[in-house]
Amino acid sequence: MSDAQPAPLSFRNLLLAVLSGVLLTLAFPPGPFSFVAWFALVPLLKGIQTASPSDAFKLGLVSGLAHYMTLIYWIIVVLEHYGKLHFLVALFSLLLLSLYLSLYLGLFSILASGIVDSRLTPLLLAGYWVALEYVKTHLITGFPWCLLGYSQYEHLYLIQAADLLGVYGISFLIVLINGFVFSIITRPRPRIGAVLKWEVPVAFLLVAGAWMYGHYRISGIETDSPGGRPAKAVIIQANIDQSIKWDPAYQEKTLQTYFRLTHSALDFQPELIVWPETSVPFFFQEHTKLSPGVFSLAEESGAVLLFGSPAYRRDRGAVHYYNRAYMIAPESRQLLYYDKIHLVPFGEYVPFKKYLPFIHRLVEAAGDFASGEKSEALKAGDLSVGVLICFEAIFPELAGALARDGANILVNITNDAWFGRTSAPYQHLSMAVFRAIETHRPMIRAANTGFSAFITPTGVIQGKSDLFAEAVLKGSITLGDSPLTFYSRFGDIFAGILVILSAMHLLYGIWKRRRRKAGGAG
Repeated sequence: MSDAQPAPLSFRNLLLAVLSGVLLTLAFPPGPFSFVAWFALVPLLKGIQTASPSDAFKLGLVSGLAHYMTLIYWIIVVLEHYGKLHFLVALFSLLLLSLYLSLYLGLFSILASGIVDSRLTPLLLAGYWVALEYVKTHLITGFPWCLLGYSQYEHLYLIQAADLLGVYGISFLIVLINGFVFSIITRPRPRIGAVLKWEVPVAFLLVAGAWMYGHYRISGIETDSPGGRPAKAVIIQANIDQSIKWDPAYQEKTLQTYFRLTHSALDFQPELIVWPETSVPFFFQEHTKLSPGVFSLAEESGAVLLFGSPAYRRDRGAVHYYNRAYMIAPESRQLLYYDKIHLVPFGEYVPFKKYLPFIHRLVEAAGDFASGEKSEALKAGDLSVGVLICFEAIFPELAGALARDGANILVNITNDAWFGRTSAPYQHLSMAVFRAIETHRPMIRAANTGFSAFITPTGVIQGKSDLFAEAVLKGSITLGDSPLTFYSRFGDIFAGILVILSAMHLLYGIWKRRRRKAGGAG
């Protein structure tokens, strides 16, 4: 703990906190400012340097609100424009979610305020940050949207370490550098020599080490003899207007759009055709007059057809609805499916609905959605497809489980039309890049209105479509059969260790403080 006397919660420190929040947002897409992530926390750390724990928490909360209100502002678009909620209700919902997420930055600030003058400040800051990111990913429903490491998704050499440590490893490195920068600019002049002698070289070596590992991984994957066979795939982006998507009068027209675009790609002789989430906007399982056309198209194409459609199951008088992905394998006439496991809170179901009656579901299909029972790859011949539906692409453990189940390709089907022309589609795509790197599996991303793309196992985005435009993307992918990565095999062992070490350090600090007080009282 710093020996300096706590300073009052000044306007200057509040501005520093807000500045950090804004810089954190700027680091994420669509802007080209990812580099600011490497010093975005420095103003906040400066503001809490002499703050009391309570003031540090308030500054962290302010910084978090500045960050999340500008990062996920698109929630207003989702709730007001598509969810038909009043603007004030949408704004309040954004504020409520931002306030919850800001609590983590508030906790980080409390913890940081006690270690800003420690010789191990950078390491401790990075450890605490990752521990809190991990908790945020798993607590309650989990909302790991735009964890700090995702800001570097375009820097492919740097982020290859995600196949060892996940996105948490990149977050750790970024916060570590923030800590080094803070130490350099705030240490007293007599101690600056030690900083330049030890901390600057360590920072350089860590970043250089990550970059060199990335160069090694990318070079190895690109130059080694290909492990899997190539397969042709087609992505259909039909750009169906969300306002008419579920209107029964437009169901046939919607399907005809998919048929037309798919037929235009058959000369490519694809082995796999992917349509987006809920691209078939009716209950496909009921075998209505529109269902046979989908089967016929799969048979005509000779390709495996994967698409999204709502589904339901009756159980003892109750009806459970699912967000489902179907896969038709024409040669074996198999119809396989996967039900979405990780649902979107306040979109596909309402957590704590009893206590939040003002929030209504956004999904226009009937009923609240139920979670699927298991995550497993859908197999047709030597195609083993790991499906991630929409929001699931931001949960690394789901992709890892699919890789362990034998998936040699990941497919993310989504309907980002909810987001409108906001920054959310850019952010959503950036997180999908990490799932390919973590598993060393190619990813096909099919979005109703964009962005659709092919993503290589090293995170290269290929053939990206435009937003709100019809698109037919053709690509050749190499089915991944490389050994499981360290991350796919062992998951978040790195983050878990940091959670344990951070908890131990926190408990030690509390014990030490109580012992000091007891000694003073004696």
